[in-house]
Amino acid sequence: MAKWLEKLEAMAGGGPGGPKRVQMLRLLLIIGCIGALLMLINSFLTYNEVEPSVQGQGQNLQPVDDTAWTSPGSQEGAAFEAVEQPLEARLKEILEKIVGVGDVDVLVTIDSTEEIVVERNEKETQSVTDENDKNGGKRHITTINKDGEVVLVEVSGDQKPIIKKTINPRIRGVLIVAKGAENVTVRRLIIDAVEKGVNVAASRISVAPRKQ
Repeated sequence: MAKWLEKLEAMAGGGPGGPKRVQMLRLLLIIGCIGALLMLINSFLTYNEVEPSVQGQGQNLQPVDDTAWTSPGSQEGAAFEAVEQPLEARLKEILEKIVGVGDVDVLVTIDSTEEIVVERNEKETQSVTDENDKNGGKRHITTINKDGEVVLVEVSGDQKPIIKKTINPRIRGVLIVAKGAENVTVRRLIIDAVEKGVNVAASRISVAPRKQ
């Protein structure tokens, strides 16, 4: 044991309670040595700085593309509105010009958007099968298969289908709230104008008088 340690223990061990003081001295020396060893080890260790998480940095977040979250149902609704809203505006403009009609609000609902029918090279095959059952009866089974390829034409270097016809959107119903519609004659004029203007049956047209 080192002489300096013996001297320290001799100084601490004198008088009553000396052995306890010596034990406490040794414990303090051990704790001090452990602390010095940890400091020495820490001086040899290296730490890499961790970049802060991007979750807390709103300015670094990439904007979310709205189209990525668009459901098929919402896309179909937008297509319907693109047809309904111009039709409502056009009907409102025309109806307000009728004699006896004041302010008008129009609501149009459709069942389908515009439909395009393209030209096809249709092929039809037919086969007939004769069958005899156990009771002596005969059956004729006719099978018809239809197939067709879309006819394409070259326009400015692009292949495009030939459009055979365009089917207008099918209107489900029309609701009209108009000032003056409480008059039977004016009401009849409104229904007749809508019926012939957008080719919808009178049973699908509802006209109500506007609140005064």
